[in-house]
Amino acid sequence: MRLDRRTLLSAAAAATAFGGLARNVAAQAAGTETYVNEVTGYGPLTVDPNGMLDLPEGFSYRVISRGGDVMDDGLVVPGQFDGMGCFALEGTRVALVRNHELKGSNASHRNWGPGGPDQAGIDRLDAARAYDTYKDGRPLPGGTTTLVYDMATGQTVRQHLSLAGTSTNCCGGHTPWGSWLTCEETEETPADADVTKAHGYVFEVPATETGLADPVPLKAMGRFDHEAVCIDPRTGVVYLTEDRVDGLFYRFIPNTPGKLVEGGRLQAMALKDVSGADTTNHHDRFWSPGDWREVVWIDMEDVDSPNGDLRQRGHARGAALVARGEGVFWGKDELYLTATSGGPLQRGQILRYQPSAEEGRTGTAADAGRVQLFVESADERTLNMGDNLVVAPWGHLVVCEDNYSATTRNHLKGVTPDGRLYTIARNAFRGNSEFAGAVFSPDGGTLFVNLQFPGITLAITGPWETVIA
Repeated sequence: MRLDRRTLLSAAAAATAFGGLARNVAAQAAGTETYVNEVTGYGPLTVDPNGMLDLPEGFSYRVISRGGDVMDDGLVVPGQFDGMGCFALEGTRVALVRNHELKGSNASHRNWGPGGPDQAGIDRLDAARAYDTYKDGRPLPGGTTTLVYDMATGQTVRQHLSLAGTSTNCCGGHTPWGSWLTCEETEETPADADVTKAHGYVFEVPATETGLADPVPLKAMGRFDHEAVCIDPRTGVVYLTEDRVDGLFYRFIPNTPGKLVEGGRLQAMALKDVSGADTTNHHDRFWSPGDWREVVWIDMEDVDSPNGDLRQRGHARGAALVARGEGVFWGKDELYLTATSGGPLQRGQILRYQPSAEEGRTGTAADAGRVQLFVESADERTLNMGDNLVVAPWGHLVVCEDNYSATTRNHLKGVTPDGRLYTIARNAFRGNSEFAGAVFSPDGGTLFVNLQFPGITLAITGPWETVIA
């Protein structure tokens, strides 16, 4: 289908875009070669003469931030750009709150933090405002930065550190009330790393914060290898992914919707009548693209998990396995999440969850919806380890690849309502790092995305309404 601009930006299109039944990414038959099922999208990519980002004809990009830039607070933009949220400010300005996946126990990551090489400028940061420090008293390098960008002028207005002293800030998610939830993808403790506190938490960063946010861990949301979160705006229920091959998928029912710091109940997803289901399809085909399964939720205990065994305990009680749950994003009355290494080829799955009409209102096991295997990669040329994802204004998904290969390039992929894929962009930069943090501007006209290494934030514009699907 070809979308005009009115359709592209209409709420109706976004509301109905995923109404159709999902189909397989590739038709498969036992003993036969797979057939790659792609659609035209925006057509072939044009080679970027600057060697950074290959895009279809008519599209262009602007570099709006780089790792190592000096920020307005005197610190430098940390490296390892990852998840990111976009928030409307006054006038034509937006705030991009951006994660930095810098691990406390990685010695080289100290040089990529806000203090710069050898942490030479770290004294500009008040260690008392950081969540954690190394045992020498210097803040850990992870956290978030906030970038203010003017949509009218195409210029970055200011940048500053907005959360300090955390570790391995991978993805996260925006809240309906205007903040960014940043997730630590680690379970480091002082017993196994040069840190002074336990890690593996979610932190909240207000988008309008002009300095450092208070580094308050939301401990009721569990301590594990957090990846991403999304929130059902109707109920305030939070859904959380876990980046482990034997990970789980969680929901958090807050005591007070919109006030996560006041605590709540953490539960793990299980499939009705299939205790401990393995949704990965790694060894046996449990389900096929298009299949739906009824869900129940299991209450989690001892969620601060001092032994780092939350997922094992949940699975032992019947929770379903999800192969490296990473990106998760709320659409229209449903959410989508990536299982980065799911499927027989371990090249990725996309799951779709539809809450029940009473989701989160009672918090009981029966208060649940259903989950679908929406997409499963049968050929790495079609989908190669999808990570962060976003629901686009025209209703399709935009998925960031993270395939760890030095030769097979990472792409931005589009996914249609019937589960077919097309290519939006290709990383042409040296190192072939993952794409991360894809998010659209409030007007739907600009796609912001990060190249994790060496740390580049891009603003992509073009004729989004011309997609042919």
